[in-house]
Amino acid sequence: MVSVFQEPLTATQIKQQAKVLGADLVGIADGKAMNENPGGSAHQRPADITDHDGDRVIVLAKRYSAGTARIAAWNNRHKFYNDELALTALEETSLELVYWLEEKGYPAIIVPPTHVDPWRYWGDPNAHQETLLSFPHAAVEAGLGTLGLNLQLITPEFGPRVILTAVMCSVDCETDRPMTTALCKGPECGRCLQACPGDVIGNWQRNWSACDDFRAPHGFKQLTTHMTDILNTDDPDQRKNLVRSETSFNLWQSILRGSGVITGCRRCQDVCPVGEDYAGLSDALDEIAEATAEKQQRLDDYKKQAKPETYKNQARWIGELKS
Repeated sequence: MVSVFQEPLTATQIKQQAKVLGADLVGIADGKAMNENPGGSAHQRPADITDHDGDRVIVLAKRYSAGTARIAAWNNRHKFYNDELALTALEETSLELVYWLEEKGYPAIIVPPTHVDPWRYWGDPNAHQETLLSFPHAAVEAGLGTLGLNLQLITPEFGPRVILTAVMCSVDCETDRPMTTALCKGPECGRCLQACPGDVIGNWQRNWSACDDFRAPHGFKQLTTHMTDILNTDDPDQRKNLVRSETSFNLWQSILRGSGVITGCRRCQDVCPVGEDYAGLSDALDEIAEATAEKQQRLDDYKKQAKPETYKNQARWIGELKS
């Protein structure tokens, strides 16, 4: 882009504008650092999206509503719907920020948290599909927080109870630095592991494919499974019942609004005690109905391990654990 058309912008100006537009948290990551340290997979880099406008990755966060966080059931459709509306609002904020940046002379690109690359789909609906950027890692690079035991982003203000998007551009402004001290206590806390309805959380890791059954309970995997069941049923009455079933209804509603597809289980986010907001949630969330003795034994075993490879692989984004 010819510099004569560009108005000088500071990081402070960009963050202020993003918050005016509706973001609750904003940080700016160095695109080069993210290319060198993609965090997720080797294919989740700004350079894989654009050759021109990825020098800066502006990460925006919007908090979940406290009322839905206080609902304990992981599969409550009110939670799904309210989260979908929050995401829609954040996407609109991202779009308005793009137009504002472009008015200042900086072409920009939205990277939504629901967009996956169709070229990486190999015909297996059970396989975990990655987003184009790893948003938790990008948020850490943007100084918004650190990763937790299950590799979710944790922020000082709202714990993990945020939705993320990103806007990429090549504005020449200061970038934020990652936090160096972990916000998560790891197995010493372990509330995310105890609360997980799918029991998919390990020692600084997560079984993402198993998690997808809960994060997107009416997603593509469930749609293909249900359609296959219908096609494989020889009995006309049974086929008709499947077509008219609650599963079909839930899938239809989710296609209509995205609830249960782009939003789903966030039980591990709700119960995390980190965040200034948790004081207003604790009376509804302190007790964890999903906790078991077996899960606690696993956490006790994790405590005896020094620093497993799973931690070391993510140490840049987890930070140094407090003793």
